[in-house]
Amino acid sequence: MYRHLERRLVEHLREFLRRTYDLETANIVVEQPPKIEFGEYALPVAFELARSLRKAPRKIAEEIVAGVGEISGFEKFEVAGAGYINVRLSRAEFATAVAADQSPAADVRPGKVLVEHSSINPNKAAHIGHLRNAILGDTFVRLLRFAGREVDVQNYIDNTGAQVADVVVGFLHIERKSRAQIEALAAAPRFDYVCWDLYARVAHWYEEDKANLQARAATLHSIEEGNNETAAIADLISVAVLKRHLETMDRLDIEYDFLPRESEILHLHFWDAAFTKLKEAGVLTYENDGKNSGCWVMRRAGTAKHAKTNAEDAEVNAENAEIKEEDQKVIVRSNGTVGYVGKDIAYHMWKFGLLGRDFGYRKFYRYPNAHDCWISTTDGEKDHPHFGEVAEIYNVIDARQSEPQNTVIEALRGLGHGEAADRYTHFSYEMVALTPRCAAELGYTLSDEDKARSWIEVSGRKGFGVKADDLLDALIASARKEVDARHPELSEVERAGIATQVAIGALRFFMLKFTKPSVIAFDFNDALSFEGETGPYVQYAVVRASNIFRKGGYDPESFCRDAADRISTEDFAKYLTGESGNDIWELWLAAAKTSYIVGQCIATTEPAYLAKHGFQLAQLFNTFYHRYPILSEANVGRKKFLLVTAAVVRRELIRVLGAMGITAPPVM
Repeated sequence: MYRHLERRLVEHLREFLRRTYDLETANIVVEQPPKIEFGEYALPVAFELARSLRKAPRKIAEEIVAGVGEISGFEKFEVAGAGYINVRLSRAEFATAVAADQSPAADVRPGKVLVEHSSINPNKAAHIGHLRNAILGDTFVRLLRFAGREVDVQNYIDNTGAQVADVVVGFLHIERKSRAQIEALAAAPRFDYVCWDLYARVAHWYEEDKANLQARAATLHSIEEGNNETAAIADLISVAVLKRHLETMDRLDIEYDFLPRESEILHLHFWDAAFTKLKEAGVLTYENDGKNSGCWVMRRAGTAKHAKTNAEDAEVNAENAEIKEEDQKVIVRSNGTVGYVGKDIAYHMWKFGLLGRDFGYRKFYRYPNAHDCWISTTDGEKDHPHFGEVAEIYNVIDARQSEPQNTVIEALRGLGHGEAADRYTHFSYEMVALTPRCAAELGYTLSDEDKARSWIEVSGRKGFGVKADDLLDALIASARKEVDARHPELSEVERAGIATQVAIGALRFFMLKFTKPSVIAFDFNDALSFEGETGPYVQYAVVRASNIFRKGGYDPESFCRDAADRISTEDFAKYLTGESGNDIWELWLAAAKTSYIVGQCIATTEPAYLAKHGFQLAQLFNTFYHRYPILSEANVGRKKFLLVTAAVVRRELIRVLGAMGITAPPVM
C-alpha cells in the first residue's frame, strides 16, 4: 500500500509538471521526512526545477501545493523550509486498507527468472561459506516470488573439475580403495565428512612431492573423457556428496528445481556448439605466438582491442585488430581442453535459449513436501518440466568470481545478445570467516596471533573451517539449552522443534543482516542472542504478539485474519489523529512497508534491507507492547484498536520472516 500510494503521488506530480510547466520529468525523487509529525513523504522536486524554471525553490513548491489538487489517499501538502514539500497521508483511510490487507495489483515483469545459487563442488561437506551463498540465493528466490515472479532455482554442479579429481586421487592413490570399497563408504552416513578429511590430505600429498600432481592431471583427463573406471568412480563420489548437500540445505528449507552438471555440458557437446558460434562471431581469437600460443582467447572484460597500424599509410586496419597479451583471457588451452569460463559461456547460452541444445532430465531428489528436484543426464525421462529459455538470470557467486562473470557477459554481447547480457546479474557477496572465539568453541587450536585477529579465514583445502551440518547441530544444541530451561513443561518433540526453529532463524538472519560486500565474522553468541539485531529477537516479537491474543482469550490466527472486520475507519480516525497518535501511527506505517522494502531488495539485489526492516518493525512493536498494556485497557474501543494494531504487525512480521526463510515458534 505504501509503495502504491508513492507511485500515485509521483504520477499526479508528473502530470502537474507537464500541464503547468510543459516539463517531462522522468525521475521524481521521493524522500521520507526526518520526523513522522512532518508527514509521510518529502518532495525535493522544487530544488531540482529551480534552475530550469528560473524561480526560487520555495516559490515553485508553493505553486505545486496550490495547483496539484486533491489526490485520493492523501490529506494535504505543505511547503517546508526553503522549498521542500511535505505530504501527509489520510491516516484513517490508509490504516483501513492496511488492516484489510489490500494490495493493489503490482506491475509484474513478464518472463521466468532463473536464480542459480549454492553451486558447491561435490567433493566434500558443505561449509559455512556455502551457507551464505545458499541463504542469500534462497532468500532472493523468496523475494522474487513474493513480488509475483515465476522463478526456477538451479544449482550448478561442477562434477568434472579438479576438486572432484582430487578426492578420486585420494581414494585411488593414497588409500588404495577399490570401486566397491568406495561405494560402500558412499552408502554410509555423512560420506561428505570422509571426503572433507581426505581432500585436505590430498592437498598435503601434493605439497610433499610436486610429481604427485601428475595423478591429478591423469585423473582429470579420464573424468572429462568419460566411459572409464575413473570417471565412474568420480560420478559415484560426486552423486553421493551431492545428495548430502541437498540434505544439508533441506535442513534450512532450501530447495532446488534443477541440477545441471558440467559432465552433461561436455558429453552433450554444449561447448562444441558454443565454440562454433563464438568463432564465427569473432569473439574468440586464435593465438599463434606469445605465452598463449595455440590457445583460443577473448578480450578480458573492461579492456579494448588495439588496432595494428598499416606501415604504408599509417591508417588503422580494423580487420587486423589484436588483443594485447596482458588483456587476453584463455578460453581454450593449447592442449585443446576448455577452461571453466568457456563451459560457463555455453551454460549461460543454454539458460537464455541461445544454444540450440538441451539437457536430458531425470528425477534426482524428492523433498518432504513432495517437490522433485531434477538432474541433468545424457538421455533422461520423456516427461519433465521445461527449464532454460528464461527472461532474467541472477547468479549468486562470490565477489572473487567477478572477472569470469564479466567475461560471460561480454561473450554474450560479442555474440550479439546485448539484451540477454543486460538481463544477467552477478549477485556477488563477500566471504564468511569465524571470530577467534567461535573457532575456539569449535575445537580449533589458535595461535596468539590468531586470537588477536578480528576474524579467521576458513580453508577447505587445509581442512580448517566449519562444516554446515556441524554448525547447524551446534546452533540447535545451544538453542535447546535455552528452550529446555524456559519450557520444561513441553514435550521432548516440542522442545526439539522450537530449538530447531530458533537455530535456523538465528543462522539465516545472521547471514542476511550484513550487506553483501561485508565480510562476515560468524559468532555463536551474537547469532543466538535474544537481544539486538538477531533472528530470535524478531521471532520473539511474533511470539509476544501471539501471547497477547491467547491471554485475552482469542485465537491469534482467526483474530488476525478477521482484524479488518473488527474496526471501522472512524475508529482509526479517532485513535490515529493528532500528535497523540504519532507513535502508533509510526508502527502502522512501518508495517505497511513490507512490499515496498521487498521491491528495494530486488532492485538492488540486497536482502539485508529486509532483515533491517524486520528488526526495526520488531523494535517498534516491542516499544508499543511496553507502552500500552493492551489487555488491561479499560476503554473497549481503544482496546479493540490496540489489538488490531498488534494483529497487523504480527501479520507483517510473519511475512518478513517468511521472505527470509524463517518461521516463528509457538513459544520461546
